[in-house]
Amino acid sequence: MENNILEASCRIAFSAYMHDLGKFAERARIEVDKTKLDAHVTQYCPFREVAGKGWHTHKHAAYTAIAWDIIEPYFPKVVGDDVYPFAAWNDVDVDDSIVNAAASHHRPSTYLQWLIATADRVASGFEREEFEKYNQSEDKTRTGKNHYTARQLTLFEQIRIGDRVETEENKLKWRYPLAALSVDAMFPSLAESCEHNDKHLAQHEYRVLWDQFIESLAKIPTSHRENWALWLDHFDSAWACFTQAIPSATAFNVKPDVALYDHSRTTAAIATGIWRYHNDLQHNTKDVLALLSNKTRPDWDEQKLLLIQGDFFGIQDFIFSTGGETQKKAAKLLRGRSFYVSLLTECTALKILDKLGLPQTSQVINAAGKFLIVAPNTPTTINKLQKVQKEIDQWFLKHCYGQAGVGVVWMGASCNDFLKKSSEGKPKFKKLMDKLFDKLQDIKLQRFDLCASESSDIVFDSYLAGFSQGGTVCAIDGRSPATTIEDGIHLCALSKDHIDIGRYITGFSRVIISTQALGSNTLSLPIFGYHVQFTSDESKSGKFGELARKNIIRRMWDFNLPTEKNSTLFSGYALRQINGYVPRFGEQNEWELGRYEKLSDIIIDENEKNAYKTLEHIACDDKAPDQKGGYQGISALTVLKGDVDNLGLIFSTGLQEPSFAKMAALSRQVNAFFTIWLPWYCQKHYPSTYTVFAGGDDFFLIGPWKSTIELAKNMRKYFTDYVAHNPGIHFSAALITAKPGVPIRHLCVNAESTLESAKARTDSEGKIVKNAVSCFNQVMSWKTLDELWEIKHDITDTANEFGLSTGYVYS
Repeated sequence: MENNILEASCRIAFSAYMHDLGKFAERARIEVDKTKLDAHVTQYCPFREVAGKGWHTHKHAAYTAIAWDIIEPYFPKVVGDDVYPFAAWNDVDVDDSIVNAAASHHRPSTYLQWLIATADRVASGFEREEFEKYNQSEDKTRTGKNHYTARQLTLFEQIRIGDRVETEENKLKWRYPLAALSVDAMFPSLAESCEHNDKHLAQHEYRVLWDQFIESLAKIPTSHRENWALWLDHFDSAWACFTQAIPSATAFNVKPDVALYDHSRTTAAIATGIWRYHNDLQHNTKDVLALLSNKTRPDWDEQKLLLIQGDFFGIQDFIFSTGGETQKKAAKLLRGRSFYVSLLTECTALKILDKLGLPQTSQVINAAGKFLIVAPNTPTTINKLQKVQKEIDQWFLKHCYGQAGVGVVWMGASCNDFLKKSSEGKPKFKKLMDKLFDKLQDIKLQRFDLCASESSDIVFDSYLAGFSQGGTVCAIDGRSPATTIEDGIHLCALSKDHIDIGRYITGFSRVIISTQALGSNTLSLPIFGYHVQFTSDESKSGKFGELARKNIIRRMWDFNLPTEKNSTLFSGYALRQINGYVPRFGEQNEWELGRYEKLSDIIIDENEKNAYKTLEHIACDDKAPDQKGGYQGISALTVLKGDVDNLGLIFSTGLQEPSFAKMAALSRQVNAFFTIWLPWYCQKHYPSTYTVFAGGDDFFLIGPWKSTIELAKNMRKYFTDYVAHNPGIHFSAALITAKPGVPIRHLCVNAESTLESAKARTDSEGKIVKNAVSCFNQVMSWKTLDELWEIKHDITDTANEFGLSTGYVYS
């Protein structure tokens, strides 16, 4: 029964997800039969009449049905007898087919059509009168371009913090180039470089993108189409890749600043939540239809939706925890624990989705240990959430002893709560998200519900029995009973998994989440009942088709880092940016070079040319060749820790008209800088930099002492480009330099306090301005750091030119 309701929910989600497919297809000018197009226009498009003349608007709705037929061979089965809740093709009520529900969102008539039309309006935050105007408008933007030539505005340029006033649309300078997601395409360009008035050229640009999208669908394994939830996760990544720069709205008085991807996903989440609310409570669909189709929106104050927010607390304590007697395998532990945090968050969200029978598209935010899910607001949903929270708490108490966990809160919401503003002009959506955030802050102070009677003794239940019969403690965490020995080190199951992950992610490209262990390269400890296995390309591992068909495989994620600046980030599998860059030795066996001569006693993990560097080796990488054939300079590491300033204000008050889709888009884009661009940049330009964690709005990197300072400078420069040079969006950072033998935990604590001092930087009037960096215990603006760096170059050049001694330069 749970699988049946999940598949039905997937179909609802997919129909809603595809409602604006026609915007992509129509702008690409795909080949269509005119007779068929005319029939679809009559069926799906609104009719407008002025002064005796009439015409159809929003012709993209007709193209949704046409394009659907073209790409349907790549879908799971959407026709036949088993397509509930949609009508089968041999049903008399064929109007409620899945494609009609998607294409009729501007002229809905049936229950399911109105359901998706309602979700479309809620996701956009449209007030009733505003939508009526939009539904009768032409495709012309507030920037003066038509729906072919308009390029997507960036939300970053429109953020207003403090005294800055909103910029008029015709004065906004930045646009996203129309391209598939890649490192290069993530950055906005000046309007004149990517936006023009040539309609035919614009259509060609869309057509190139459309053809790439079609090719990408063929990469999704055919066998995965028989597992709706698994396939939909793959499709979501494909859609994200090719629609992340397509404006979702170009008509009426709407800014083209929300990507088609973000609008599609939030619409799907809301539609699924509303349908499940009525379905699970067994409401009469005729009665629901009467409410949904009523222009006065009599049910828009009914709290049909449940917003579920999760947050991983104790991330830094988890990653940098110490207590054992050994510092061996420190590098593997760092990268393994960082990856594991992402796994725990993903598996928490998946556990909730599976228990509620919801698809991946119901999770609209997923970044840096945080997620947001839209669910039906029913007693059954809340009951299941309470049970899931207890199961998650028990896992963390058993394996982490309360040092880390995932807090989950939920809150009911109505359609009216998603409006950009109420009839009084007040920002309703902002108020909704503020209330949800406050609940999350409360739950952080009530972790694990330890005052409940059933939780009072769980921490010590069977704990001492783990040390019976000569058992010993884990040498890594210093508290857990050891269950295995590896390289002479006693390890608990969790520490072993962290070390194994540190090895697996450097040799594999995909991770499988399944309901049973699948063989080699599988973590020993299940996460909330899910088994985690690492695998590589299909030629070595196959596509696991039979296991996918049987629903044993719940998810299959590609965590590869981008290789080239313009390479498209989709390979046929759901993409997760949960991997960071780890430095390797070069092709010439670099560990044999002189800069590492004093490290010959350190055992390298792999005796081959691409072995991964230890922190001791990284510390030597800023040594430079001297005139005697050796290397000169100190061996030291620099920790770079930072986060975006005033992120709460950016999300809560930065946008003049916040909406659900805009919030999801902003979260996705902030996260992408640190999870996509930063690892790629380190790999290409700072190959000795270790990405401990990076995502959401913060980062923690370790690298050679001097080049890491330069990396911080360049990160700030590129981040400024990324946020369209908005002076109100910036980050602060701390740079801590130390010898490689200093424990990472100590560096982390030091970096945290130093970052706080950077964020306390004030201007000449004593006002806190942040936007600072602390380097060698000196807090300064980024501008000052740039100036000092230039002086450093001048001193170096002068010393080289005149042969100045080191002692002279020091003095």
